[in-house]
Amino acid sequence: MKGYHGKILKIDLSYGSSTPIDLKEEWAKAYIGGVGLAAKLLFDQITPDLDPFSPENYLAYLTGPFTGTRVPSGSRFAIAGLSPNGVWGESTSGGHFGVALKRAGFDGVLITGKAEKPVYIWVHDGEAEIKDATHLWGKDCYETQEIIKKDLGEKGVRVSCIGLAGENLVKYACVINDAGRAAGRCGFGAVMGSKNLKAVAAHGDAKVEIADEEKFDEAYNTTMRTNQANPFFHLLGKYGTLGYLDMGFLLGDVPYKYFTGTVFPAENVSPTTLMERYPVKGYACFGCPIGCGKRVRYNKKGIDEVDTPEYETIVALGPLCGNLDLDELIYANHLCNAYGMDTISAGVSIAFSMYLFEKGVISERDAGMRLEWGDGERISNLIKMIAKREGFGDVLAEGVRAIAAKFRVNEEEVAEVKGLEVPMHDARAFFGQGLGYATSPRGACHNRPDWFVVELGTGIQELDISPGERFNMQGRVSSFVKYQNFREVYNSLLLCMFIQSTPREVLDLFNSITGWNLSMEEFVRAGERMFNLKRVINNLRGITRKDDKLPRIVTASLNEGPTAGKSLGLEAMLREYYEFRGWDWESGKPTAQKLNELGLGDVAEKIS
Repeated sequence: MKGYHGKILKIDLSYGSSTPIDLKEEWAKAYIGGVGLAAKLLFDQITPDLDPFSPENYLAYLTGPFTGTRVPSGSRFAIAGLSPNGVWGESTSGGHFGVALKRAGFDGVLITGKAEKPVYIWVHDGEAEIKDATHLWGKDCYETQEIIKKDLGEKGVRVSCIGLAGENLVKYACVINDAGRAAGRCGFGAVMGSKNLKAVAAHGDAKVEIADEEKFDEAYNTTMRTNQANPFFHLLGKYGTLGYLDMGFLLGDVPYKYFTGTVFPAENVSPTTLMERYPVKGYACFGCPIGCGKRVRYNKKGIDEVDTPEYETIVALGPLCGNLDLDELIYANHLCNAYGMDTISAGVSIAFSMYLFEKGVISERDAGMRLEWGDGERISNLIKMIAKREGFGDVLAEGVRAIAAKFRVNEEEVAEVKGLEVPMHDARAFFGQGLGYATSPRGACHNRPDWFVVELGTGIQELDISPGERFNMQGRVSSFVKYQNFREVYNSLLLCMFIQSTPREVLDLFNSITGWNLSMEEFVRAGERMFNLKRVINNLRGITRKDDKLPRIVTASLNEGPTAGKSLGLEAMLREYYEFRGWDWESGKPTAQKLNELGLGDVAEKIS
């Protein structure tokens, strides 16, 4: 197969064994790669009663047909499997690690079992070794990457690893690669920690073959012209994702004080303020023409240079917690990267505790401290306590659902969906975004899909997806579903969502690499197939229609700001969504007819 090596490596840490598995061409055509292929490979492994922290749980590291090619921003890799929340989880990351893994001679690795002591996996030149990581246990993510590179002594090694949060099974521990790049959501750092797996290192020289170089060059040049003409392309290049903050604030899309408001002095944490106060330099992932990555000269708290907080991080650890102190925000982000912790879930958990403290539900005695809005130093200290599971940090480390259970808080006040904390795009600002939170297979997610991008003017004419009234989704849910399906394709190719290529351009790149000549209908249908397969996995894990919901804390109308008086009503949207998806309204399961249409007849039998 062109674009693939046709080989995936299964590694069993309990036995210290590695076994190559052939990647069937029919699977690659139907599920493409990345998170879609992961769902296919792991479907039979994720049983209804599987414990996410048991040795039997699998973790998939997968690349896609774009990984390792010159496709602009096609360098990502995916981590997927059963998350600590007990449902399907997936996360992707950029940088250079995905390319290193592909060049090691595999399309990915499937990891199961549990090592007797800390280990890391060294994948290189068509083989894998399981190496001792005892000396790495307790090291932060930055230290771990450098030590492994030094130990292996080979130029070009890339490392994906966990920090203290993963070792201590913090439910939202993430996986860090290439300094501060993160597979941020769904707690896979904790899954790695449960397996005594500190890291995966990769290197190799295996080339990715392209079926038609001439057609690929033509498709490449076309998509580059499209992106360079897009203002979003240049905004990200200048400011990174933080460049959205000012626009988001004007739209009421930036939550404040645990989703209870959207009005605050946004200039304190704006991208222009950050660049005025700190020297900033950019960097790019492999093959990326945008270069949204930023690092700042910090020179505080004994730290010289650090990764710049992304938009989600700035808001989650900043305004959401009432914190507008840039110095402390940059430091808090650095701590999360060092410890390997999802900044969104960490910020929401801390903000939730502050909200409950203000209401008198959590006392100073419960927390061992006062949890007051805006205390940036306190937030940084809480991050340290979470990573180490010390004191009240042990409570916060379990996430908002567990915090609510401990303090007997009504579920309508708990900002989560399917166990995943709500991200930093306010559902009242874009009603379709709220629908995405409710229906995303991994729980509340701003990228499953990023519907707010459509509403801001980035429609897809080829697929009949167009922007409209952001406070009204009536009659537009079919467009939303099409977009959700197409984003599944992106996460399987793997392609960065910041690239604004047309579907035809993406398909032309894919066909020129693989030589398969898929039609647009087949291409988009693959996304629908993946999405429904993940839904079935969740159904088998106990997910029903009642889990497709949003708590009142993120839907109730506000008294001021751009979304004042706007209240998101979900049920009407969901009914339209279920009808277009071909899902049963009572059970929340895809119908047998829909699954058979998608070539998932064997799957239909399991949920009938």
